Amino acid sequence: MGPAPPEKRGHEVRRQLESSKNGLYVSPVSIWEVHHLVERKRLRLKQSLPEWLDQVFAYVTVREAPFNFALAAEASRIRLPQSDLGDVFLAATAVTFGLTLVTADSQLIRCTWLKTLAND
Repeated sequence: MGPAPPEKRGHEVRRQLESSKNGLYVSPVSIWEVHHLVERKRLRLKQSLPEWLDQVFAYVTVREAPFNFALAAEASRIRLPQSDLGDVFLAATAVTFGLTLVTADSQLIRCTWLKTLAND
């Protein structure tokens, strides 16, 4: 998911995100999901999405987690009880690149095969 405002992140998530030993990756799928949250009025931004993204990426140094063939192949193996394409691709991104997925999604947090950090 897109970066949550600092006051919305749990203590452990903040600690891990601020740690210099952890690299931060963002999936293009996260940007797509933020767009849909804004469109469905489930997320309100004070500026346009492109302006918000510029502000986030100016504040936080992140690397792009590429959407590639290996990720698509991994996604084809993932079965979730409530199949949400965004969730499948985010989980596949974490598995493919050996990343920990920061999420508030209880379905993803319950996946024993997926390394997650709950964003309470």
